[in-house]
Amino acid sequence: MREPVLFIPIATTLAALPFAVVVYRRWRERGGLHLLWWTAGLLAYGAGTATEAAVTLFGWSPGLFKAWYVTGALLGGAPLAQGTVYLLLSRRTAHRLTAVLLPVIALAAVCVLLAPIDEALVEPHRLTGKVLAWRWVRFFSPFINLYAFTFLVGGAVLSAVRYARVPEARHRFVGNVLIAVGALLPGIGGGATRFGHTEVLYVTELIGIVLIWQGYRTIVFTTPPHLWRVWHGSATG
Repeated sequence: MREPVLFIPIATTLAALPFAVVVYRRWRERGGLHLLWWTAGLLAYGAGTATEAAVTLFGWSPGLFKAWYVTGALLGGAPLAQGTVYLLLSRRTAHRLTAVLLPVIALAAVCVLLAPIDEALVEPHRLTGKVLAWRWVRFFSPFINLYAFTFLVGGAVLSAVRYARVPEARHRFVGNVLIAVGALLPGIGGGATRFGHTEVLYVTELIGIVLIWQGYRTIVFTTPPHLWRVWHGSATG
């Protein structure tokens, strides 16, 4: 009998995909590459948890595993972080970072797709990167996730600090704190998977997306429209 925790990714997917639609609609209304990147990031997030749900429901397969590794371990946080890069940094700097990030992710994805599977380490309803026979492939994800942590969590923390002493921007402080914590949790869960505790990832992914969405709502739907021209630099837009 499968543990109830293994079904959590179903709820996470059902949260991530509508969130992506909300951000996409905002991009259609306001424009901005940061919103487009966030939309892509949320879709990747949802795709990653969807593969987790599929493994729980239908069982492990090489295709599902590799789809999970690419969408989760490689793309789970990087596109969201890149959205923050486009929001907080100059367009030129953001373009340069994109030119570095995308080839690294592409190379890592190709290596994952080509890597043989150690069948002896496969578990029917559990996902873990240790089944990759090419052990060195797993070194890509810490580098990419460190990049994601630096800009996604760091950007939210920077914005929270920026607004902490501005009374009329209290909601932005709270929203960015929620985003920072929400973005940090899946990284902790991802670290746990490297030691075989995939269930921790499932829990932190769900809590993380809920906190990020609440943080986004706190900022976007609390800021008066006339102040959007004045306030810039938070981890939303």
